[in-house]
Amino acid sequence: MSARVTLSVDGRAVAVAAGASVAAAIEAAGVAVFRHSVTGTARAPLCGMGICQECRVTIDGEPHRLACQTACAEGMRVETAAAGGSRGVGR
Repeated sequence: MSARVTLSVDGRAVAVAAGASVAAAIEAAGVAVFRHSVTGTARAPLCGMGICQECRVTIDGEPHRLACQTACAEGMRVETAAAGGSRGVGR
């Protein structure tokens, strides 16, 4: 069995394989909207390599982190727009 880490996504505990991206953990938690654009449009990852920056979320209190480029860590706290992460707006 592979190693797993548990983190919090919008207040819910999610267990994922060690080395998984935060974007993968958010998807595993069933969250479809990562952030909202400045016009209020729901946004989610597009490129998966950090170029589009549509995956910005708040990680451990730090807003605008790229979920697709951040590896999950034990006890990490992730907030998406659904929970007000990154101030709920992608500015």
